[in-house]
Amino acid sequence: MMQFTENPPPPLHQIAPFSSLTMNQTRPWPGFPTSKSLGSSLGDANCMEQLLVHCANAIESNDATLAQQILWVLNNIAPPDGDSNQRLTCGFLRALIARAARNGTCKVLMTAMANAHSNLSISTHKFSIIELASFVDLTPWHRFGFTAANALILEAVEKYSIIHIVDLSSTHCMQIPTLLDAIASRFEVLPLVKLTVAGATEDVPPMLDLSYEELGTKLVNFARSRNIMMEFRVIPSSSSNGFSSLIQQLRTQRLVNANNGDEALVINCHMMLHYIPEETLSLVSNTNPNPFSFETFSTSSLRTMFLKALRGLEPTIVVLVDEDADFTSNNLVCRLRSAFNYLWIPYDTVDTFLPRGSKQRQWYEADICWKIENVMAYEGAQRVERLEPKNRWAQRMRDVGFRGITFGEDAVSEVKSMLDEHAAGWGLKREEEDLVLTWKGHNVVFATAWVPS
Repeated sequence: MMQFTENPPPPLHQIAPFSSLTMNQTRPWPGFPTSKSLGSSLGDANCMEQLLVHCANAIESNDATLAQQILWVLNNIAPPDGDSNQRLTCGFLRALIARAARNGTCKVLMTAMANAHSNLSISTHKFSIIELASFVDLTPWHRFGFTAANALILEAVEKYSIIHIVDLSSTHCMQIPTLLDAIASRFEVLPLVKLTVAGATEDVPPMLDLSYEELGTKLVNFARSRNIMMEFRVIPSSSSNGFSSLIQQLRTQRLVNANNGDEALVINCHMMLHYIPEETLSLVSNTNPNPFSFETFSTSSLRTMFLKALRGLEPTIVVLVDEDADFTSNNLVCRLRSAFNYLWIPYDTVDTFLPRGSKQRQWYEADICWKIENVMAYEGAQRVERLEPKNRWAQRMRDVGFRGITFGEDAVSEVKSMLDEHAAGWGLKREEEDLVLTWKGHNVVFATAWVPS
């Protein structure tokens, strides 16, 4: 087996098939701007993106030599403890090594390279409930959605004596305590709160170090401390089949409670629906087993089927919050460009609220690297990070019979007050009826709200 660590490949200007060029010649490496000194621009984000694109193309064409040479360059210009662009690129370097080590004729060579870079392995953290609550509060990434959603939920349920919240959230109910606080302070007669969560089987960051049953006990006790009676129920359910078991149990419960006009049904979807497979995931090969529970399906969209099922439940309100990006392309380079031009944001923002070397920063960036690796290194049902932009989700909601509702001035004011607690780069904008969290003017997370038409 070739040992990657003994002799480094030739420098960038000698990489085949461009070995006849020198660094000061004007003919560019395809995709790069003409420059007398390409080396001086290697730390530029655009240059790093182009290197990653060329590397991805080399891996896809099974050109192990060229892939190794470009990865060597990337390894030297993108240290894991560098600036935000370097750390971002290092995340993609990890992911491309992982992809190459798994597939094609690059496999043997890249396995050796992966072994030589074992220090780049991703180790995600399992949070305690206190750690996760503190972690979520560090940034508006999740707090934006919590604040915007809670404001509309409170308006929608204020006349009901029973509030049934179905929490489909990637943050393990971290939104619920703030909602309970708001209910306790706003309602003269406190309602009964029913909380149903999908006990998802997929291990996706952030991960919690306690069971849903233990989490439920803590939430019930918290609600009791606010004089609110709460029932907690966890339904084991998987995004890979469109939360079918959750939908079935909700449908059964709605039939039982059909004559109870005092119960509001709130569907709170916070950064979890994008784990439901979408149309670009076709039949899965039996030779590529999926670590998650997945049932193959035909051309029917599981996302559309799930939303139709929600519409059939006649919910009082549906709130959908997610990241505003598109990771659905089956073309690796398209996916790379989309992910690179979105995931620079968390790397850029982390410098404003976490010091280098801190454990929280390591946890934060490990979660981003997990996302990058899933987007870049996996295909089929193993690739669960399938973000869709706001306009596509909005069209899905309208197609199944929902209409959007507008966030009022109270909601906007609360979000703005929350953003004042964070770095100056965060912003808020309206897009039609929706709210969008921005970083330095770039869309980050959207919040939308829906009712049956």
